[in-house]
Amino acid sequence: MAKVVTYEELKAHSTKDSFYVLIHGEVYDVTNFMDEHPGGDDVILAEAGKDATQAFEDVGHSDEARDLLPPLLVGKFEKDGSENRRYQTPGASPAVSNAVERGSNLMYFIPLSLLGAYFAWRFYGA
Repeated sequence: MAKVVTYEELKAHSTKDSFYVLIHGEVYDVTNFMDEHPGGDDVILAEAGKDATQAFEDVGHSDEARDLLPPLLVGKFEKDGSENRRYQTPGASPAVSNAVERGSNLMYFIPLSLLGAYFAWRFYGA
């Protein structure tokens, strides 16, 4: 049975001497890897005490980098704690996040439509 790592435990391991990182709901002890990280230890330290999944995926790590993770596994992250819920949405409620996602198409369509109308007016009208 895999160990369950709490939010408090994740926060407690956020120094260069003992560092846990959360990626895809799993917690890894990357303390010994930090000096070997090609991007430097500052990149990893910036993700202290929070979900590093987005940062990990944005960089586009190779399969070789992903293969380094399983031996570093500490356990699964606590999913049901109240700290975890606050942790996942640090500044926005789910309603706000959903509204932004739904409105994202309009954020592109309206300005582009206005820009197209302006150029059509300039080309055909004036």
